[in-house]
Amino acid sequence: MKINKKILISLIIFTAGILITGVMSFIIRNNTEITRESLQREFEKAVRPSDIFEAVLLVENSNGSFSENFGYGRRNIDTPMLTASVGKLFTTACILMLNEEGRLSLDDKLTKYFNSDQLKGLHIYKGREYSFDLTISDLLFQTSGLPNTSRTLADEDAFFTFDQKITSVKSITPHFAPNTGKAYYANINFFILGEILEKITAMPLSAVYEKMIFSPLGMTNTYLPANENDFIPHFYDGKEKTNRPKNIISAGAAGGFVSTPKDLMTFSKAFWQGKLFEKSVFEKLAVYKKLEPYFGPAYYGGGHMRISSEGIYKLLMGKGDLIGHSGVTGSFAFYYPEKDLYFIGDFSQLKKPSAPYLMLMKLSKMAD
Repeated sequence: MKINKKILISLIIFTAGILITGVMSFIIRNNTEITRESLQREFEKAVRPSDIFEAVLLVENSNGSFSENFGYGRRNIDTPMLTASVGKLFTTACILMLNEEGRLSLDDKLTKYFNSDQLKGLHIYKGREYSFDLTISDLLFQTSGLPNTSRTLADEDAFFTFDQKITSVKSITPHFAPNTGKAYYANINFFILGEILEKITAMPLSAVYEKMIFSPLGMTNTYLPANENDFIPHFYDGKEKTNRPKNIISAGAAGGFVSTPKDLMTFSKAFWQGKLFEKSVFEKLAVYKKLEPYFGPAYYGGGHMRISSEGIYKLLMGKGDLIGHSGVTGSFAFYYPEKDLYFIGDFSQLKKPSAPYLMLMKLSKMAD
């Protein structure tokens, strides 16, 4: 992954902030209980930077007896937002549901769903071809070693087909051989999972999510845009307010969804409470690998992230880990099992993908 100078500087500042804030927290031993006032105080600190123009935060426990929300820049919990990679949780849920129904296995090789011409040359590492050995599990856990496509949301707005994405990846050297104890975050893993969903269900991807998740859960404000006539929210790229519908539509199963914080809260509770699939599957999904430094404290398991309370982050976080997903535009949906709290929201800023992490770690500390 190429990291530009600004992102690298942001990463250094973020890490330094973690260390300084963590040490101060350790010294002061702030045991403040989580209240509306304390939540509001941390939210206001998070939106204080001059490059945050819109934001929203929704916090609830499982039964809804505790529920607080805050908006900034005319945002609220019903305002449409881009899920970005938080949408990978939707794809994960569909894969797990089909697995439970016996319509696929996480051990299935990609050769079951794609012909040899499509796969040939996809993964060649140190002279050996692994393309025909890749499994659904390798994709779901981000352990395939496949690289990202050559384009990102920061590039000019353009639409790319699945075949074009595959061709792009074939031109880039993989990071490692699959299933060798490493993880590398690459959208191509979920692009492929999306194709598998279409092949198994014989439905367009947008219809798959609607039938399997959105309609059953009553998520009336969540959808996968199928064309440029569908409403697609804006986001910020630095100071520029922008809308890149072709890029978003191209993101598909990797995170091209539109939702609201309220809908994401409904989904998050269903996901972690086992209302979509057997909760016992989380034992198999809780095998985490450290992601590249760009992702700070994040590890990756089966289709979801874990913000670890280990190492230097232990000074800042609560007693447990946060599990869920974040997105490149500052979107986030995390669960804190230690205190049964769900944190949903968005910062709508491409230049601040790590913005949620520091706030969420502070909130977990506050809840203990």
